[in-house]
Amino acid sequence: MLAIKKARKLIENNPNDAAAKIIAALVLGLESETTLSVEQLYSLDDKRFELALEILNEWRLDRHYASKLRLLDSSAMAQGMADATPATSKSI
Repeated sequence: MLAIKKARKLIENNPNDAAAKIIAALVLGLESETTLSVEQLYSLDDKRFELALEILNEWRLDRHYASKLRLLDSSAMAQGMADATPATSKSI
């Protein structure tokens, strides 16, 4: 989450800076699953380009965590349904 915090500070402190605009476009593109020109990323200086790569990496990890949480939620829900279903076995 460090890169995302760095990006937020960059955007908040310098909203009109070209690099901040590109980083903001990257974040919005990732959230909305739209495209961003690689040319824009390449126009960043080395430090900001590395920040963009870190954001991509963190975003990718967060997607996997979100998928894992949804899986755990579905599994718990299914287990709860199975536990709540009365047994149909006959007793003698």
